[in-house]
Amino acid sequence: MTPDLLVWIPAYLALGLVGGFASGLLGIGGGMLFVPLLTWLFEAQHFERASVVHMALGTSLAIIVFTSISSARTHHAKGNVDWSIVKGIAPGILLGGLIGGWLAKQLSTTVLASVFAVFVTYSAVQMFLNAKPKPTRQLPGALGLFGVGTFISGLSQLVGAGGGFLSVPFMTWCNVNMHRAVGTSAALGLPIAVMGALMFFLSGRSVSGLPPHSLGFIYLPAFVAVLVTGVLMAPVGARMASRLPVATLKRVFAGFLFLLAAKMLHSALTH
Repeated sequence: MTPDLLVWIPAYLALGLVGGFASGLLGIGGGMLFVPLLTWLFEAQHFERASVVHMALGTSLAIIVFTSISSARTHHAKGNVDWSIVKGIAPGILLGGLIGGWLAKQLSTTVLASVFAVFVTYSAVQMFLNAKPKPTRQLPGALGLFGVGTFISGLSQLVGAGGGFLSVPFMTWCNVNMHRAVGTSAALGLPIAVMGALMFFLSGRSVSGLPPHSLGFIYLPAFVAVLVTGVLMAPVGARMASRLPVATLKRVFAGFLFLLAAKMLHSALTH
């Protein structure tokens, strides 16, 4: 490991602490935090501009594979994972992962950052307004859940997230309890992240100019360092989520997303 790289390891470890906690608390896999901050850290290390967001997306999804396992186990132990929803949405996740992973390679860094900002802002507004769904609204049937899984997974590949920024609002809109929506979202983050990490690994293998220690679009030093602290903190966030009132959890979720959308939009417009 080079001296220059050693300078950045503490920053990656700190990111894992915060991202892992957010993963457990909000059921978002940590990607909403990992992507903008990894982008900033990679830019500070002077990675190739054309691939810096792709590297952040691929690395984020690889990390989420493991933070989702840690977070989902804690939520499951507390009875907050609805496995019938997971089984209904999971098949669509596979198709969406293939579509989104292919599309992500075709888009520029600026477009990817803009997509991230727009959809995260939308999710934040939905949560902040706390609009009450119709009491009679329920989750769709098998075909509807398949379509939802495809859409959420495809979009998640474009923003490097576990899908919670869409799956949590969707489930609460369908009258799923907030705590149960967060727990179920944490479980859904695993197949989404596996598909995404695989696609970014494969699509980045043919790209030249990537930094040393990269596996496709996955940057191993950041992956390992963030993972070490992220897996430790995800259960802590999950336990806190079970104790917070629903209204407080929604406000925290919305405020978190607003800040990150602003950061990525700023990056998109200033490059």
